[in-house]
Amino acid sequence: MINDKRFIEETFPVREVSIESAREKNIRHGHISTLHIWWARRPLASRRATNYAALIPAPENVDEWNKQREFIIEFSKWEKSLSRQLIDKAREDILKANGGKPPKVLDLFGGGGTIPLEALRLGCETYSNDVNPVAVLIQKCTLEYPQKYGRSKDIKADKGKKLIWANPLQNSLLEDVKKWGKWVLDEEEKEIGRFYPTEADGAIPVGYIWARTIPCQNLTCSAEIPLMRQFWLAKKEKKKIALFPYVEGGEVRYKIVGDGYEKIPDGFDPSNGTISKAVATCLACPSVVDDKTTRKLFREGKSGQRIIAVVLHKPSTSGKRYRIATDKDIEIFREAEKCLKEKQEKLMLEWGIDPVPDEAIPIPCHDVDRPPMYGMNTWGDLFNIRQKLALITLAEKMRESYKNMSESKLGEDYAKAVASYLGLGIDRTLMFTSTLTRWKADAECPVDIFARQALPMTWDYVENNPIYSHSGAFIDQVERIIYSLEQTLVSDTPATITQSSATSLSYPDNYFDAVFTDPPYYDNVGYANLSDFFYVWLKRTVGDLYPELFSTLVTPKLNEIVSDPYRHGGKENSKQFFESMLKKSFQEIYRVLRPNGITTIVYAHKSTEGWETLINSLLDSGLIVTGAWPINTEMRTRLRAKESAALASSIYIVARKMTRQPTGFYNEVKEELKQHLNKKLDRLWEEGIRGADFFIAAIGSAIEVFGKYEKVMDYEGNIVRADRLLEEVRKISTDYAVHQILHNGFAGEITDLTRFYVLYRWNYGEAKVQFDEANKLARTCSLDLPREWSRPGFIKKEKEFIRVLGPQERNLADLKDASELIDILHNVLLLWEKSKREEMMKLLKDTGYGDKEAFFRVAQAVSETLPIESKEKKLLDGFLAGKERLQESRQRKLF
Repeated sequence: MINDKRFIEETFPVREVSIESAREKNIRHGHISTLHIWWARRPLASRRATNYAALIPAPENVDEWNKQREFIIEFSKWEKSLSRQLIDKAREDILKANGGKPPKVLDLFGGGGTIPLEALRLGCETYSNDVNPVAVLIQKCTLEYPQKYGRSKDIKADKGKKLIWANPLQNSLLEDVKKWGKWVLDEEEKEIGRFYPTEADGAIPVGYIWARTIPCQNLTCSAEIPLMRQFWLAKKEKKKIALFPYVEGGEVRYKIVGDGYEKIPDGFDPSNGTISKAVATCLACPSVVDDKTTRKLFREGKSGQRIIAVVLHKPSTSGKRYRIATDKDIEIFREAEKCLKEKQEKLMLEWGIDPVPDEAIPIPCHDVDRPPMYGMNTWGDLFNIRQKLALITLAEKMRESYKNMSESKLGEDYAKAVASYLGLGIDRTLMFTSTLTRWKADAECPVDIFARQALPMTWDYVENNPIYSHSGAFIDQVERIIYSLEQTLVSDTPATITQSSATSLSYPDNYFDAVFTDPPYYDNVGYANLSDFFYVWLKRTVGDLYPELFSTLVTPKLNEIVSDPYRHGGKENSKQFFESMLKKSFQEIYRVLRPNGITTIVYAHKSTEGWETLINSLLDSGLIVTGAWPINTEMRTRLRAKESAALASSIYIVARKMTRQPTGFYNEVKEELKQHLNKKLDRLWEEGIRGADFFIAAIGSAIEVFGKYEKVMDYEGNIVRADRLLEEVRKISTDYAVHQILHNGFAGEITDLTRFYVLYRWNYGEAKVQFDEANKLARTCSLDLPREWSRPGFIKKEKEFIRVLGPQERNLADLKDASELIDILHNVLLLWEKSKREEMMKLLKDTGYGDKEAFFRVAQAVSETLPIESKEKKLLDGFLAGKERLQESRQRKLF
């Protein structure tokens, strides 16, 4: 690679690539995320754009900048990802910049394969690595097998079992996955189809609605309490159907009500279930079972489950219908239990392992330990009897398909590839075929269990029919895999895939031209714990084909780079472990990069504590940061966005293997940092970066200054680490932000408390925030947070969280004698809401705020930070709509 600046080090079309990256999150058909779930995947758009921008020279003039910028924007679009014209141009540009040779590119945290897939697309000699065996298998199915086997129609093996390519225009791999997926399904249906019997009118049971149960603890009642979070079966604009529970003879019974059935009874709200946060309410008496007792009953084996309703679909018709479960349904389920026992004993002898996973779920473990709290202690406990039977039968037939393929003309290696996709198909089926699978009434379909990056506890669940072709069924999952296969054939050369710790790579020094990677984000995702859910089943489906990957009881966790207090003996130890391991991995990047080689490192942690570990690790690695760009990678309707301060952006940090400058002194570096940041903050603001993302993006920019020195010292001889750097960055960026939010000129007219309120709303909206995070923001406003929450006001502490109250959460009586701007604003808003105009006018006059533009500017600024549905925003907008009338009244001395 030529020794010069790269495009991404000088400039990058942040806004446009962010738009494409966020839009891509809505794409499912054909996206590689449909091959197999892997948590916290970065969008292909951002990786394609940043990979390319890191491998081409910086523009020499404005015309060249505009030309390359437009190309990057166009190439980042999902619909253009397979454009031969764009791919060829990108490859030519990269070859030219690399002296006519494809650059060697490594991702040492390969995960789901996004980054190396885009390196393959760009024509790079690509290498990918991960310590997690599930990730390694996903990568083989994304980066290796499509490139090896995806272009031949007629495959046959010669005597040396090397594959001879015939017609390069057909994708035989895709066709064989489809063919053998159907074979597995047909064999499954022959064997256990009788346990999903068709109705007399031809309708097929596509699902069964179950409720877990506990006995009422009232000794005079002892009725069975069905644990239902809600009773809706269908909740659409033109179709509303629900289960109606009623008590007869001391027993809870059900009937179906709603469109096409009996009328929904007056006063019955299907949204109100019998359990919330493990607190259960009996339907037969007024008794309530507290959360601790509920968990205790589960752990003591005193809980049960009851099949309540059957979801039906008739082929060649639209929509679903429902019926109450009968004794016949229960009898069929019990017959499945006998079949499971026989098959389990048979396969245990053949496989040498229990076909139903008996490995323990780790506890305590925040990611997956909800089920053990309720007595589900092994991975096999997450499935009911018929689900276990269906899944081990799928595994059995998949293994038979491999045997049939390997003995045919296809050969063992090719058969292994096809079988691997079928194994991933079973993995995908697992997510819709467990007792943790919810029924989604507004879509009338099952929801996969990983809506969040943790295993939930589900009270009522849907038992999906894995045989019939519908959402969540096996053949549906195979079809999704096939769609993604069409998008993974991007090169004639497969990637080289390895399994090892990122702290100990097998490559020689100075081997790679570039390293593009997405390391673990502190404590955000427990990949190993979560992937155990799949690992224990993969051991039973493809484990014999990959003994090097699936030889351990569960996913190896010793070398996983994650901050896990349970695993590492407390919060401080886990932080030190993570920082030490991340530093070693960055040092490995430095070692394997050739001189002046470039790396891009993606990071997206919401806490400054997570960023401290990243920065310290970077500073100790020898790498020099030369650029940083925030790219929005999330959908606007993120699941957690309303409840927590989740980030929308990921920061793409660009670094080089270069010689550092000698020691820098903190006072000089601080001044340099301020000048550099103010320029960068202007650019970030222009790009539309706001809130918590703005501060995190500022951190990325700050490392460009701080990281170019071997060390930074103060005049007392202390080495300055990330915590002091972040304190300075927060001061600079928050000062900049408050001036921008208030549109300049008014920042000096507000108190520290008001400044904190405005910045909190701008950073976190109405979300609650960890105390450490809120306290760091408070310090930049010269506030003592513990002192503030200990007295009446808008700052409240809730366990380890801080919440900033809005006007709707406060009482007029508590605001009576307040003088702080925010308190007056809240008082005014509450008076406005109650139509107490005279009192409101008097308050504005007595406090003098009716004449202060800063008061109205703060109100407007807070409104602009909040979402449309916010109650506080509605109050602010209503009040501000009458601002001119208020000022006219003031001028006419009406108040």
